[in-house]
Amino acid sequence: MDGLLMRSIEENVPLEMIYLADNQEVSQRNLLVKEVNNEYIRAYCLLRKQIRTFKRENILSIMPKPRSNNRYLH
Repeated sequence: MDGLLMRSIEENVPLEMIYLADNQEVSQRNLLVKEVNNEYIRAYCLLRKQIRTFKRENILSIMPKPRSNNRYLH
């Protein structure tokens, strides 16, 4: 997973994530990773249109978003 997160930072590649919130609600997010540490990732969430913090332990699945011609500038 670390390689995928670093690629998102370095190449501005959007990722698709399935996430389990602390309230046990599952959500699907499209995001651009901005910062990574051992416990959290900070990313621009394309759904909420703002920087969000996600616990790494709550990430159920993460993968590159299917390619489109859109390039993100965030």
